[in-house]
Amino acid sequence: MAPSYRPLADRLRPAVLADVVGQEHLTGEDGALTRLIRSGSLGSMIFWGPPGTGKTTVARLLAGETDLAFEQISAIFSGVADLKKVFEAARLRRTSGRQTLLFVDEIHRFNRAQQDSFLPVMEDGTVILVGATTENPSFELNAALLSRARVLVFHALGEESLSKLIARAEEVEGRPLPLDTEARAVLLRMADGDGRAALTLSEEVWRAARPGEIFDAEELQKIVQRRAPIYDKGQDGHYNLISALHKSVRGSDPDAALYYLARMFDAGEDPLYLGRRLVRMAVEDIGLADPQALVVANAAKDAYDYLGSPEGELAFAQACVYLATAPKSNAVYTAFKAAIAAAKQHGSLLPPKHILNAPTKLMKAEDYGAGYRYDHDEPDAFSGQDYFPEKMGRQTFYEPPDRGFEREIRKRLDYWSKLRRERNSQD
Repeated sequence: MAPSYRPLADRLRPAVLADVVGQEHLTGEDGALTRLIRSGSLGSMIFWGPPGTGKTTVARLLAGETDLAFEQISAIFSGVADLKKVFEAARLRRTSGRQTLLFVDEIHRFNRAQQDSFLPVMEDGTVILVGATTENPSFELNAALLSRARVLVFHALGEESLSKLIARAEEVEGRPLPLDTEARAVLLRMADGDGRAALTLSEEVWRAARPGEIFDAEELQKIVQRRAPIYDKGQDGHYNLISALHKSVRGSDPDAALYYLARMFDAGEDPLYLGRRLVRMAVEDIGLADPQALVVANAAKDAYDYLGSPEGELAFAQACVYLATAPKSNAVYTAFKAAIAAAKQHGSLLPPKHILNAPTKLMKAEDYGAGYRYDHDEPDAFSGQDYFPEKMGRQTFYEPPDRGFEREIRKRLDYWSKLRRERNSQD
C-alpha cells in the first residue's frame, strides 16, 4: 500500500530550532528564543508576524527542546468549552510534574472575555501560553494579556531565506525545480515572504512538469494561476508608490490617489498596510479640519475585515477619495511635534499646585489644589486659569488654520483667549 501523502511543507518542517529559516533574530545562535532555552525558563509569549513565517513550527520546537507538553488550538475553531478542557488537562498534567506549552493560533480572534480566561492559568503556571497572530497585538489583544506575555516579531521571509527553503525542497525531492532563472525569481516573488506558499508553489510546478520540461516565467504563471507582485514590497517600488499615494491625498487629487491605490492593490500589497497608511494620512494631513476623516479611515479598515478581498477594497477606495477631497490641515501634527519638544526640554517641571489633587492632609497643607476654580461653575464654563508649569509660562502649540472645521475651533480659541485676558486683568 502506498504511504499516505504528506505536503512538502510538512515534510520540510524543521526538527530543531536552529533549522528555522528567516528568523535568525529569534532562533539563531544569539537569538531571543535561543537565549530563553539556555536559561532553562520560558515565559508566555505572543508571536506576531505574517503567515508562513514559522510561528507554529517554532512553538512546537520550543516545547520539544524544553520538555514541555505541547497543546495546540485555533481561536477560529475553539470556544470556551474547548478552553476549559485544555486548561483541565494542563492542570492534571501539572500534578504529575509536567508543564504545558499551549499554542493558540489566531489568538486575536478570541473576544475579550475569552482572552481574559487565559490570565489565571498563565499566572499560576498551569500553562505557558504562546499565541500567534498576524495582527498588531497592541490593537487586537487585551492589555492584561499583553502585560503577562512577551511579544516576539516574526519577519516575512526574504529572497535569500525562500531560496534556502526551495534548495532544501530540491534535496528532499532529489530533483531540481524545473524553472529557468527568471521563472525561479518570479516564484520567489509570488510567495511574497511566505515560506509555506513557496513550498506549495514548488509542489505545483513539479506536478505539472513533464520529463525534461523547463518552464519560463510566463508558463509558470499559467500553471499556478497566480500573479507575481509587480514590485518587491521590501524595496524601492513599495516606498515610491506609498509616497506617491500619500502626496496625492495631501495634494487633494483624488484621481491620482485612486490610481496609486489601484497600482498597490494590483501589485499584491497587504490591504491592512494600506489601511494603516490611510489612517495616518487622516491624522497627519487632515486632522481637525475634518474630524470625520479619521472615522472614515477606521471604518474602511473595519469594512475590509468584514467583507474581505476583493469586495472590501472598495471601502479603501472610498476612504481614499474622502481623504483626498477633505480640507487639509497639519496643525495638530505640528502642534504635537512642538509639544514633544517642549516636554523634552521642560520635562522636570511640576504642574502648578492649584490643578493638583490633594488626597492627603500633608498635600492640603502644602496648598495642593488651593485656588482651583471648577470651570463648570464659572460663567461660560471657563475659568481662564493657567495650567502650564509656572516656570514655563503659557505656550502656544496649536494654531488652527481658517479652513474646514478648524475655522470653528479658531473662533472658540479666540473667544477663550479674549475671556482669559479679561478675567486675568480683573484678578
